[in-house]
Amino acid sequence: MSQHFQVRDTPLFGLRVLERSPIIDDRGFLERLYELKEFDPFIGKTRIAQVNRSSTTRRGTVRGLHYQAPPYAEAKLVICLRGEVFDVAVDVRNGSPTFLHWHGEVLSERGHSTLVIPEGFAHGFQTLGDNCELLYLHTAVHAPSSEGGINPQDPRIAISWPQPISLMSPRDASQAMLTDSYTGLTL
Repeated sequence: MSQHFQVRDTPLFGLRVLERSPIIDDRGFLERLYELKEFDPFIGKTRIAQVNRSSTTRRGTVRGLHYQAPPYAEAKLVICLRGEVFDVAVDVRNGSPTFLHWHGEVLSERGHSTLVIPEGFAHGFQTLGDNCELLYLHTAVHAPSSEGGINPQDPRIAISWPQPISLMSPRDASQAMLTDSYTGLTL
């Protein structure tokens, strides 16, 4: 792609991992996290509308699985700033050949990777250690009326979380399990 990023596809169409290429010297490193023109192939002409940072203190915590429905469907760029997480995206695009399939990537402060999650995916993660921080770049602002979620322990999706779940928010734990009538998002 460029001198700053190398692209790696995943088994889910449109879900990609960007391997950042840091410039390293005796002082540490500098790496480009985002550049408008280089991200056009992944998020199109949509621009970053919101940036969030999360801090999760306890190992084994699961956050997610969250998405936004149209007209506020969003793509996300997810970067681990501190610690290590198992980051998961679930395809909820109606008609997709990988509908309700999931893919997980280990993101860490040492790994120099960005998970690029397109519109139509639910997102969540599990912390693999204490005191993890993530940076999210969103292509749409948060719209509570368009929020959706999937229970992280839904047997239909059957995510293989790498650790026992130590903590979830009441909101995430109470998400309903999917039924056969769930059709996903039409984008």
